[in-house]
Parts: sequence; C-alpha cells; structure tokens
Amino acid sequence: MKIAMWSGPRNLSTAMMYAFGARSDFAVWDEPFYAAYLARTRADHPMSEEITAAHETDPQAIAARCAGPVPRGKPHFYMKHMAHHMEGMPTDWAEGCVNVHLIRHPARVIASYGEKRDTVTDADIGFAAQAALHDRIGGLVIDSADIRDDPEGMLRTLCTAIELPFDADMLAWPRGGHPDDGVWAAHWYGAVHDSTGFAGPEGPMPPLMDEAADLARRALPAYERLFSKRLKKS
Repeated sequence: MKIAMWSGPRNLSTAMMYAFGARSDFAVWDEPFYAAYLARTRADHPMSEEITAAHETDPQAIAARCAGPVPRGKPHFYMKHMAHHMEGMPTDWAEGCVNVHLIRHPARVIASYGEKRDTVTDADIGFAAQAALHDRIGGLVIDSADIRDDPEGMLRTLCTAIELPFDADMLAWPRGGHPDDGVWAAHWYGAVHDSTGFAGPEGPMPPLMDEAADLARRALPAYERLFSKRLKKS
C-alpha cells in the first residue's frame, strides 16, 4: 500500500508521518516535492538554499520515485505531501495511492505558521490548493483536531477505512526526530522533535487580528468544504 497524505503546513502532518514511520512495515518520505517547489517558484522560505541543495528538484524524477518500488523493501509507503507544492507538478502517480487529506482550522494554522515566519500568505497555507486537489484526485479527509482529541480512536478509524491493520506502535515514537526528516526539520520540527506522541486536545481558538484575520476568512470556505467530508470516528 502507498499512502499519499496531503496536507498544508502546521497541520499535524509531521506527527502523522512519525506515527506511520513508527510502524515496522512502513517506509516514509517527507515532502518529496518541496525542493522542486522552491526551485520552480524561488519562494523565500527558511533554509531554501539548503533544501534545494540537499533534495531532488526534478519533478519527473520525484514522481517516478513516488510511483516506483517502496524503499528498503517495506510492504507499505507513507508519503507526506504539501498540497500547495503541487502546482505544475505531475500528479498522475497518485492514482496508484490511497489519498488522504489532512486538514486543520485556518486560524490555528495561521497562528502556528506565524510563529515561524514573519509573513503568511494564502499560497503559504494552501487551503485553496488542497481543496482543488481533493476535487481532482478525491480521497478521504481527516481533521487534525479529531486526531488530537483521540489519537488511537481516529487512527483505528483511518486504518479501517483504508483496509490497513491498526498497529499500536503508531501512538508513540522516539524523541529527537526521524531519520527521514527533510533538512528543513531544523527550522520547522522543534515541537515534534521534543515529543514522543501526539499532543492532547487543542485549547481555545487563537485570536487573529487584521491581515491574519482576513487571511483566515478567505481560507475558511475551502476548509469547511473539506471538513464536511471528514472521516468520523467509528
């Protein structure tokens, strides 16, 4: 089985990669198209030069690896993708995957993203891109808040939905990161590197002002459209 987990930033996506990476039957891949996205757009992201130097930037070569054999001879492959990285990138390989879309409320995404970058744009958080991708390729939807409220219950529900046996190893991982982290982990993954499992339920919705509030309002319709399709705990 190949799972393509489509997400936006600051969305529990790394913790989900760690959960599947903790299983002995899965190989994982961290944001395969990130370096290609940076090379194409020249977006001013933290560590952009280090990322494009360390990771593949040829979209066709990346797509071929996505469609190719599972690394290290594992039975299953989990690929953590950012939907907004995919504009102009090949996606035909995803037809051979179980596609799952991981979402989080825009206000929480924007507040978290703003802690790592001085500016946040619609393109950075990728809600429109993710909704458009879901329209094109389909797939399940799962909300990060539901996972944090009940990690075992939601992971069991997800595994049942994709016909994968649940493995309790998904609920914990070693502190300090994963060997397959991208080089950008040094900037983005501090909290999850300090963790050994999923954080508990989120608190009150963070207040947003001015441009951040406007950004959340623009992103909300795409989020709500996906939220209405989300997988609910069985």
